Amino acid sequence: MTNEQLTPLKERLKQPLPGRQAQERMVGRVRLMPLTLPENARPSAVLCLLFPVGNDLHILLMKRKEDRTAHSGQVSFPGGRYEKEDADYKATALREANEEVGILSADVDVLSPLTSLYIPVSNFNVYPFLGYTAQQPEYNLSRNEVSYILEVPVAKLFHPERKIVTDVTSPVSPEPIKNVNAYQLEDGTIIWGATAMILSEIEAIVNSL
Repeated sequence: MTNEQLTPLKERLKQPLPGRQAQERMVGRVRLMPLTLPENARPSAVLCLLFPVGNDLHILLMKRKEDRTAHSGQVSFPGGRYEKEDADYKATALREANEEVGILSADVDVLSPLTSLYIPVSNFNVYPFLGYTAQQPEYNLSRNEVSYILEVPVAKLFHPERKIVTDVTSPVSPEPIKNVNAYQLEDGTIIWGATAMILSEIEAIVNSL
């Protein structure tokens, strides 16, 4: 993606975001959404990084380590909880991306915040940030947190045939979670939950260009 091609995306991001209506198209939750945000919800942030590989725009995802926590083994964006040393949530997203997968903050053009999303199962209130880097990233994975990364072509990910309804498992649920909206990659990888909901808003933005 050249700077000229990036301009329409930047202009679109100055307009109102698709928001929760877009997120809910790919909803999948272990626990019901509360009517109001809990006072003790933990702020966190993720980086949704776009970058070119050849002529195709890709987005960075990662497979979390199997560690029996709420999001164990799931596909996610790099990210984590806000720390008091962070200047703001954008700083959280950039710091976590550096710690987890080695993305250098100086290489990232943060285009816009996306719509925040509360995750009942982990009590995280997530602030996503859409970013862009002009080069395919080089990685340095935190092996305690990340199993591997996925560089996914945006056009293929957002193709209608990649959307499915399936059953998934979660470390915090004794029974499979039925009829969950998800993206399925060509290799069978399932992306669901908050990550799929954030992707759904990005998909709505990309499709409106």
